[in-house]
Amino acid sequence: MNPNWKIFLLANNADISSDTHIHFPHTEGDQRLYPVAHLAVITISGIDAAQFLQGQITCNVHEVTATHSSLGAMCTPKGRVISTFLLAKSADDFLLILPVELLETVKKRLSMYVLRAKVTLTDSSDSLCLLGLTEPSNNAFLATEQQNGAVRVHFGNRELIIADEQNISRLWSESVALGYQASDSMHWLTLDILAGIPWLSTATSEEFIPQMLNLDKLGGISLTKGCYTGQEIVARTHYLGKAKRALFVAECLTATPEANASIMDANGQMVGNVLIAHDGKLLMVLHLGDTDTTQLQLKDYNHAPITLLTEEHS
Repeated sequence: MNPNWKIFLLANNADISSDTHIHFPHTEGDQRLYPVAHLAVITISGIDAAQFLQGQITCNVHEVTATHSSLGAMCTPKGRVISTFLLAKSADDFLLILPVELLETVKKRLSMYVLRAKVTLTDSSDSLCLLGLTEPSNNAFLATEQQNGAVRVHFGNRELIIADEQNISRLWSESVALGYQASDSMHWLTLDILAGIPWLSTATSEEFIPQMLNLDKLGGISLTKGCYTGQEIVARTHYLGKAKRALFVAECLTATPEANASIMDANGQMVGNVLIAHDGKLLMVLHLGDTDTTQLQLKDYNHAPITLLTEEHS
C-alpha cells in the first residue's frame, strides 16, 4: 500500500488492521466509498505488451481499450486457472488487477514468458491505488473511462477507480464532499461475491478451469483470438461439451467457511467446494446435473446450511 495513501486514510478515521483490511466507523447511507486494498496492480508496458498478453491470458487483449475493460484468467498449460483478473488500459499500458496474495505468483509466471519481447512487468501496488464507490449508472458492465489521471471501470451500480495517490486522495475528498461515506475495504469483496466475480486465492489457484468460474458468461474467454497458454483445454471444454461444474452465489448466515471447504447435499454427498466467502456471502463451485441444491450444507462448520442466491444453470 502506498504510504501516503495510508497516512491519508488514517487522517480520515481509518483503522488499518493490516494493509488489506481497512475499517471505518459505521455510518448510514447508500453512497459508499471503499479503499480497495485486497487487490493489487501489475502494469504491463512496452511495444510488445499487447502481443505478449494475447498469448498468455484467456480474454482478447485487442478488445481492451480506453473505453472497455475485461475480466480474464491466466492458466497453466493444463487449463487450470492460476489467477483471475480485471484487465484495463491506461494510455499505452495495461493494468492487471488481481488479488494481492497472487501478485508475486502471476508476475513470476508472466516473467517466464517474456523472453526477448519488449515488455516490462511492474508491481504497481505502491504507485497505484484502488478506490471503489457505489454509483448508480446506466453504463454497460466493464465500460471504462479515462478521467483526470484515473481509470474508472463500471460494474453496474459500482465503479472501481485506479489512480496514483494524489489523484485517488483528491477523488476521495471530492466524493466525501458530495455525501459519500467511508466503508470497510473488505465489503467491496462482498459486493464482488454478490456480482459473481470469481477472485481466487493461493488455496484455490490451479483448482478450476475458466468455465467452472463462469468466466465464459462474464466475457472473460475468447474462443476466436488464437493460441494462449491453456487454450486447448478451454476450447475443448467449450466445443465438446459444457463444464461439469459451475459457479454459484450463495449465502451462509451461521459460518464463514475457508476456501475449498466441502459442500454436501441432504444425502451427505459431496457436491462442490467454496471458492471464497465473506460477511455471510459466498461463491461456490458445484457439480452440475443431478445435484440437489435445495438443502446444501457445509461438511464441517456444524453442517451450516447454505442458501442458493443464483438460479441453477441449465
